[in-house]
Amino acid sequence: MFEAEIEMEKKSASWLPLLLIILLAAGVIGGVGYYIYMSTHGALTAEQAAPVIAEALKARTATTHFHTGTVVPSVNEKPDGPNYRLLQKAGLLKITSGKGAAKVITLTPEGEKAVSAFPEFKPAKETDGTLLYDLPLAQRKLVSVTKITMQGLSAATVEYTWKWEPNQMGELFDASSAIFSTFPSWDRQTLIDKYGADFYHGEPAKMTMQMTKTDKGWQVGR
Repeated sequence: MFEAEIEMEKKSASWLPLLLIILLAAGVIGGVGYYIYMSTHGALTAEQAAPVIAEALKARTATTHFHTGTVVPSVNEKPDGPNYRLLQKAGLLKITSGKGAAKVITLTPEGEKAVSAFPEFKPAKETDGTLLYDLPLAQRKLVSVTKITMQGLSAATVEYTWKWEPNQMGELFDASSAIFSTFPSWDRQTLIDKYGADFYHGEPAKMTMQMTKTDKGWQVGR
């Protein structure tokens, strides 16, 4: 009986390597099958992700603002601030003294021309009689989709790079421009923190975006 048990153990041991090979093969085949299925039945591609990201980036613009008219200094508005002085130095604004600490700010002919380049951004009249201009400086543009990580069949994390595309006004607020460098470091930082200035010609930035597949196709994830 002892010999019979030994024989059974030998037979069991001989099946073990074969079983492991079968399990390993099944795992490989399953993985390949999943990859093929994902590649042909819904895996997000860079070509599909790119237009979705590009559309989402359109809403991410850099802007600046200023007033014209008799501008009285306040917590939120400083007519002697670096944004006004930058526009004055660029020849777009004329700033003269008003009553007390107020400044009378008007657009120059060059300023009128610059503002007219944005017909969709009409100035808003404030309760104090001044006009508020809120103008775009730059828009984010997609450079490339660098990596897509699927999370199941209907969700993905997309890694991509983007860069700024400044307009003519944005070039004035480019933190590496010649006119920008004439301001003290404190003013330069204030322009970046509060008035939309940035290094608009810097290297592309890396970001990620969650995307989900709906009955309307791939969209930005919620």
